[in-house]
Amino acid sequence: MASCVVAPIVQADDDYIDEVFRLNARSVVAVSRRVIPLMAQGGGGNIINVTTQAARTGGGPGAGLYAACKGFVSTITRTMAKELVKDRIRVNAVAPGVIETPFHEGHSSPEILKSFANAIPMGRLGTAQECAGAFLFLASEAASGYITGQIVEVNGGQVMP
Repeated sequence: MASCVVAPIVQADDDYIDEVFRLNARSVVAVSRRVIPLMAQGGGGNIINVTTQAARTGGGPGAGLYAACKGFVSTITRTMAKELVKDRIRVNAVAPGVIETPFHEGHSSPEILKSFANAIPMGRLGTAQECAGAFLFLASEAASGYITGQIVEVNGGQVMP
């Protein structure tokens, strides 16, 4: 089952669980552990994690483990922001909603994509380019130098704090 994209928790075997956690949660910690010392020695920096609106909603059918791992990413973002502020390292995250990506071309029917779009106040799916602005904003010391520990939602209004 490890190659499956989604699976209800009751059907998830150990390999699938390990793969989902490794890809979506453990990788954030592994990369951060390697870059934090370099940033601290270099006078600071920015870490921008990628989470998702599913971290707040629990995800769709079969995506519970994915959503839970992204919930971890949202939480570890806030934890790292508190821990690393003394080293002048800001830590934030971007939480995209339903974004037009090649993933959906292979895993979501046109009917499902239409139902997603109908649930979004803007009436459409987002694009990767629309997410890029949030990353650029968070990466800019001039634009966001006093922002840390925040999750920027990019979802067309589908999920609002």
